[in-house]
Amino acid sequence: MATLPPFLSTLIPFLLVSAVIALVAWALQLMQAANDRREFSLMLAGCMVCSAAVGLATVMVITLTGPQRLAFTPLPIGDEAAFNLQRDSLPDSFVLPWDGQL
Repeated sequence: MATLPPFLSTLIPFLLVSAVIALVAWALQLMQAANDRREFSLMLAGCMVCSAAVGLATVMVITLTGPQRLAFTPLPIGDEAAFNLQRDSLPDSFVLPWDGQL
């Protein structure tokens, strides 16, 4: 597999980090409003947004520091190539009922 171009491999982490920062800021804003209004539902909403930020950060760290890194595979062009891509995408462990191999 080919790796991403350098421009994208630096742009994607910056976008993800900015999304995590925005989610944490929103969660803190919700929790401050919950404290001011004494509403428990806003506190729960802030906790949910914060947990979404943690999940996004975890996926980002796993994706960007994994052994495979970010990679892409260009899609084949044409109807025959698309059919071969769909046919070859099933693992060998699957046995479909119409294959007669049961």
